[in-house]
Amino acid sequence: MISVSWLKKRQANWEKLESLLALAKKQGLHALTRSELRELGLLYRQTATDLSAVRGDPKSVQQARYLNQLLGRAHNAIYSGQKKSMGGIWTFFTREYPRVFRRFLPYTAAATFIFFLGSIAGALLSLSDPDYMREFLPPQLVSSIERHEMWTHSIVSVKPQASSGIMTNNMSVSFMTFAAGIAAGVGTLYMLFFNGMMLGVIGVACANYQLSMGLWSFVVPHGVLELPAIFIAGGAGLRLAHALMFPGVLSRRDSLASGGADSVRLLVGVIPMLIVAGTIEGFFSPSNVPVPLKFATGGALFILLIAYLWGGARSQKEQRQPLAVQA
Repeated sequence: MISVSWLKKRQANWEKLESLLALAKKQGLHALTRSELRELGLLYRQTATDLSAVRGDPKSVQQARYLNQLLGRAHNAIYSGQKKSMGGIWTFFTREYPRVFRRFLPYTAAATFIFFLGSIAGALLSLSDPDYMREFLPPQLVSSIERHEMWTHSIVSVKPQASSGIMTNNMSVSFMTFAAGIAAGVGTLYMLFFNGMMLGVIGVACANYQLSMGLWSFVVPHGVLELPAIFIAGGAGLRLAHALMFPGVLSRRDSLASGGADSVRLLVGVIPMLIVAGTIEGFFSPSNVPVPLKFATGGALFILLIAYLWGGARSQKEQRQPLAVQA
């Protein structure tokens, strides 16, 4: 049972959080000093702990409702309170996004695992039954493979239009993979597994018809960006599903708002990756550039991506830690 003295002791912290939120709402987070930002993060975490304790007392329903609303306001101020500008967008992609990616890496890792699980399943089914590709792949694609002909030649003659269409399609797939997380993650898991199976079946089908070099020399240059973008979008969908299914100390509504803000930030970062991947897929991947150069380009892009996501903005990590509190 929550005592009156405990409530009075905590009340000062809640009132201080209220005052910081009022200042942030009136003037923006930039009006807070570094120490106030740290205090905001500390009070946010402490209030979440207090809410957990208050919810355990059936007689403290009113205090629980108050703290729940206070936490929701704090979360909105921390994650949504800064106005965006061109400089802010540049800062987000160059400095903030690598930290966002690393913070939610377990979700992206899970999405990657599901995709490759699908790839393995598709490959094994195709190896056990060479005719399986006719059941799984579109007839036009199967016909092209059986003619020992890569289907990518059609891209070369309409490069600008193809590149635009590829970008649109890739973004649609990524956004759908993310949005499907609202269905308790089932839709996201299906999208990842299905697309993984597609790659596995196509890979084995091309190997059976001696088209492996043509396939992978086409896929690698843009795939090193496109596939990680899909994995990250899948991770964003799984983060959304986790917030929905496991709200923790927050109400389901507040947890979903928190998870939604996190997952959108994670998803937004894949847009530049998909733009670059679509340009490469429309102009470079299907071209007659020597195969070694295509693989070298893919390798260089993958190294740059890893360096960006793992090495970006680590020097200010501790400074920004108060703004990286999970609900």
